[in-house]
Amino acid sequence: MHKRYIDPLSDFGFKKLFGSEGNKDILTAFLNALLPARHQIAELTFRNIEFQGRTEFDRKALFDLYCVAASGERFVVEIQRAFQHFFRDRCLFYSTFPIQDQAEKGH
Repeated sequence: MHKRYIDPLSDFGFKKLFGSEGNKDILTAFLNALLPARHQIAELTFRNIEFQGRTEFDRKALFDLYCVAASGERFVVEIQRAFQHFFRDRCLFYSTFPIQDQAEKGH
């Protein structure tokens, strides 16, 4: 008998296990077990953004989640396994989007 397994650390495996509305509760519980108390997720939204890159050295986003904590803070969770050049720059860039959502809007 041949058994098949899904690697949860691969893009396909993670999405298969966690990437649907039906499994949102499981994913939220999993992430809340990893996150500190002040960042416990109250609301989670899937962002279907994938950048495969033009070459093997280009950025590859494997999975993005947009989260709202019980405090109302917004943050992005990205599951990333591959080495990334300019990781800090990318984190800074990504962090601007939830900050923009939280900022008061001008006239």
